[in-house]
Amino acid sequence: MAAADIGRAIDAVWRIESAKIIGGVARMVRDVGLAEELAQEALLSALEAWPATGIPDNPGAWLMATAKNRALDHFRHRKLTERKHEELARELEIEQELAVPDYTAALDDDIGDDLLRLMFTACHPVLSTEARVALTLRLLGGLTTDEIARAFLVSEATIAQRIVRAKRTLSEAHVPFEVPRKEELAQRLASILEVIYLVFNEGYSATAGDDWMRPQLCEEALRLGRILAELTPNEPEVHGLVALMEIQASRLKARTGRGGEPVLLLDQNRARWDPLLIRRGLAALARAESLGGTLGPYALQAAIAACHARATIAEATDWERIAALYDALAGLAPSPVVELNRAVAVTMAFGAAEGLALVDRLQSERVLADYHLLPAVRGDLLEKLGRREEAATEFKRAAGMTRNGRERELLLKRASSALLP
Repeated sequence: MAAADIGRAIDAVWRIESAKIIGGVARMVRDVGLAEELAQEALLSALEAWPATGIPDNPGAWLMATAKNRALDHFRHRKLTERKHEELARELEIEQELAVPDYTAALDDDIGDDLLRLMFTACHPVLSTEARVALTLRLLGGLTTDEIARAFLVSEATIAQRIVRAKRTLSEAHVPFEVPRKEELAQRLASILEVIYLVFNEGYSATAGDDWMRPQLCEEALRLGRILAELTPNEPEVHGLVALMEIQASRLKARTGRGGEPVLLLDQNRARWDPLLIRRGLAALARAESLGGTLGPYALQAAIAACHARATIAEATDWERIAALYDALAGLAPSPVVELNRAVAVTMAFGAAEGLALVDRLQSERVLADYHLLPAVRGDLLEKLGRREEAATEFKRAAGMTRNGRERELLLKRASSALLP
């Protein structure tokens, strides 16, 4: 195999296996920063060895075994107590003999638990939201610092600093590498779901830049959500989030035109929606509903997305049900953004006048002061009511507030068309 092909293969293996390796080593060393360093050393060993020896039959296990041996070397170097040394030596007994290694043994039964522990650690509430996102993409997504920086349109140095500070914070706070106890589980799980959905949303509707979407981030969030659903099969909100992301991701190809311009939901060619992702999403929603109890915020949003997915044409959408689901969501997780979305559903179900009355009540909400979708929605409703000049003013105001170039073009185009006879 050519060196370039081996390089690409190593990169692919690392993307798939890095989280497992970091998690497995972190269980031993109890420090995610150190675990990542040791995993990176194993990757460097692969880059040096595999071009000469070829790619092993089980490359993930090779990397795990190598990283665990690096961990043993680290503890030896630090001259831990004899007892600790012997405990680690016993755990790594198989991997020590690298001349005739049993790589399969390196992939022990704790892989799933290790990934779950790694998720809870990377998304610990002691970290800022930005730090949780960066660390999660780094440790669990396998993205490089440069890739994360480009995805969020910030400098590589900024992302590197966030990651370094996050690791230091976790170490200084002595955050345990474990799945939290039952009384803490719901709060900590909510943090993981928040991070995954933040990543997905940034990919689905980029906040800034020239691209309407960043599909790579949607793919990473979906991958993490699917892993989490496998690791926590009895958590309905996890399945609810996966259902929401699957259904929303099904629209990605239809959300842009040939020139990359945005295509709004009601104007999309639904034949371009991905039927496989829709089926997966509806199955995940059914799983969430089957677990019983009141649907949580993510499952409710998934139920709303399912209403759109089940309508083969826009006119067939059950807007009254969507409005009712938004009522339930507003009662469970009240926020001005939810109220704005509810106003859109009310408009479609009962008319623009009723929707506009709801939107106008949100004008004084401080959290929406810089939210471009408030004037965008208001412009749409005014246009429906024939108040074209007011609509154009609102579209222009929204265009001045968004940081996304494609969205700005769309809003300015709508402002111009609103004034046409």
